[in-house]
Amino acid sequence: MHTAKKRSQKKLGLIVAMVAGLTVFLAACSNKPITEHSTGIWDGGIILNFSRALIGLSHFLGNNYAFGIIAFTLIIRIIILPLMIYQSKSMLKMQDLQPQIKALQAKYPGRDNESRLAMQRESQELYKEAGVNPFASLLPLLVQMPILIALYQAIFRTQELRTGHFLWLQLGHQDPFLVLPILAAIFTFGSSWLAMASAPEQTGITKSMTFMMPVIIFITALSLPSALSLYWVASNAFQMVQTWFIQNPFKINAARAEKKAAEKARQRKLEKARRNALKKK
Repeated sequence: MHTAKKRSQKKLGLIVAMVAGLTVFLAACSNKPITEHSTGIWDGGIILNFSRALIGLSHFLGNNYAFGIIAFTLIIRIIILPLMIYQSKSMLKMQDLQPQIKALQAKYPGRDNESRLAMQRESQELYKEAGVNPFASLLPLLVQMPILIALYQAIFRTQELRTGHFLWLQLGHQDPFLVLPILAAIFTFGSSWLAMASAPEQTGITKSMTFMMPVIIFITALSLPSALSLYWVASNAFQMVQTWFIQNPFKINAARAEKKAAEKARQRKLEKARRNALKKK
């Protein structure tokens, strides 16, 4: 099995494990209400301040807790936007390196330990020269995991937020009509598809990730409060718009096609010049 394929499998496994871990963690979270008297770094520092921020934004926006959550989501997304841009640029660089990675796979077709180590060493050198971190795409997920946990805790353990209503939703309970889990899955698929559509080559692993992540998000959202599903909907909608502007696959593929055509034209010109030089001899 090639190194790139193994890396993709590890990445997919890590994402699935993280989301599953989040679900288990949330299920085991304390139900003790958060108040001004809550203490400790987690309860009195993080959760209490999340609760205050959500309530403050909600009151500022006409006492609408759903709008407060959406506003909170946008603020969080703007804060981590530089990290997301870094992720997108790293992904594009990784995609551009695929022909060279494929050449390395052809150079080291063996599955013996020596061949794997040699390919791994040359791949790392290639990544280093290009300034690429192959696991950069996991950074935003790692950053958002504690945010998701803290947001869940703030909503579930703050009575004012838990009993808030928006349209047909009671924010502390699951969406009875599954609208939010479906929208969260759709926006997750949209952002994933846009990101993968610019890849010169797609493996079975990358294709499966595009479809598996929306399913994982949908299943997870079924057991979470509507407020957290609303966070995912707003966050993934933001992600899809962000991907369109930063990593638009249609523009990227057009630029690659233009670059490839220019390179072919250059090669033809060089070949023509070489033939003319031979004729003169």
